[in-house]
Amino acid sequence: MKAHYLGHVAFYVKDLERSLGFYRDLLGFKEVGRIFNGMAAALTSGRTHHELLLIQVGDAPGPSPGKRRGLYHIGIKVGDSLDELRAAKRELETAGIAIDGMSDHTVSQSLYLQDPDGNEVELYVDADESIWKNDPAAVLSPIKPLRL
Repeated sequence: MKAHYLGHVAFYVKDLERSLGFYRDLLGFKEVGRIFNGMAAALTSGRTHHELLLIQVGDAPGPSPGKRRGLYHIGIKVGDSLDELRAAKRELETAGIAIDGMSDHTVSQSLYLQDPDGNEVELYVDADESIWKNDPAAVLSPIKPLRL
């Protein structure tokens, strides 16, 4: 067996509408429909039928801070250039979303933030693909600060 690509991520969320405000309205995913009596929504960037499934669970416990087993973060590509990453940063700042970090990973440049439920989200642009295609180990390069 060979994996083709990561297809989708499903999140349990406290408040579906609040999470849709983040993933649909701010990040630009398109809502394709609802299931479970309207308590869950599927969203897509257009790459496939859905990349995100948000399932409302109310006041269930959220992710614990710090090191833990399980999901660390999800990465969402938001463009192909640093100018597009700068534009995303401005949109986040305008929306009042705190940016927890900015990193240059050699193969990509990233902003880190939290969704409304405290899940870490990485918004990134890839560097020129020749960097990692010619040297796959470049993904292991030391992380550098990113200044936008």
